[in-house]
Amino acid sequence: MTAPPAPLIGLPACVRDIGIHPFHVVGDKYMRAVVDAAGGLPLGVPALGGGLDRDEVLDRFDGLLFTGSPSNVEPALYDGPPSADGTLHDPERDATTLPLIRSAIDAGVPILCICRGFQELNVALGGSLHQEVHNLPGRLDHRSDDDQPRDVQYGPIHEVALAAGGLLASLWPAREVMVNSLHAQGIDRPASRLAIEAVAPDGQIEAVRVSDAPSFALGVQWHPEWKVTEDPFSMAIFGAFGDATRVRAASRRDASPLDSRSIPPALASGS
Repeated sequence: MTAPPAPLIGLPACVRDIGIHPFHVVGDKYMRAVVDAAGGLPLGVPALGGGLDRDEVLDRFDGLLFTGSPSNVEPALYDGPPSADGTLHDPERDATTLPLIRSAIDAGVPILCICRGFQELNVALGGSLHQEVHNLPGRLDHRSDDDQPRDVQYGPIHEVALAAGGLLASLWPAREVMVNSLHAQGIDRPASRLAIEAVAPDGQIEAVRVSDAPSFALGVQWHPEWKVTEDPFSMAIFGAFGDATRVRAASRRDASPLDSRSIPPALASGS
């Protein structure tokens, strides 16, 4: 029996100038994690904002992965104060991902949101962000040390406590797990539709799920995609996401059986 095709997983792109032209880019580590840990076929989704037909995107994909990025969500989108000078923004990505997240949840398309994607999920559903968590009293410095080698920057740095009865707790036998930390921004006011899945030792929210979503809808502040196959917890997260995309792919195939009326007459007659 022929195995079903891999689920198609879209990764909305960032817009970056390379030379004198803008390019739509997606990080290699996210693409590889979709293949190696979720068992999916990754495709980049251009950040075209209103120029992208969201309904067509949702019809074509079995899941969406909203990635991390060096850029921050524009604070005007959650009524935050202006960003510090030099902060990188990506208005084309904001205009693409925020409405796409809302539409995907409502349509039952599985989503996994990482770092910037985690923050986008909160903003898309009406929450707000801290722009500099390290400047808040009693909070850890969650930023990476850019002077360290990349493997050190992405290494595990602090524990998160998993919420009892949550999705992440169902994927992992321990109540706490070590994660990496490479972010300055973080959730301030969580959106009302979000259930907290994990918190850092300083109380900073590190993972959430959409409590009323009809399918998988999880966001994490850390980076499980980094060397994903070497970390069982990260593999469990991507595995659960991949399973949800396979369920959607199967349901879409069942809902669209091959109909002889759609087959050209020459093929239908065997000529």
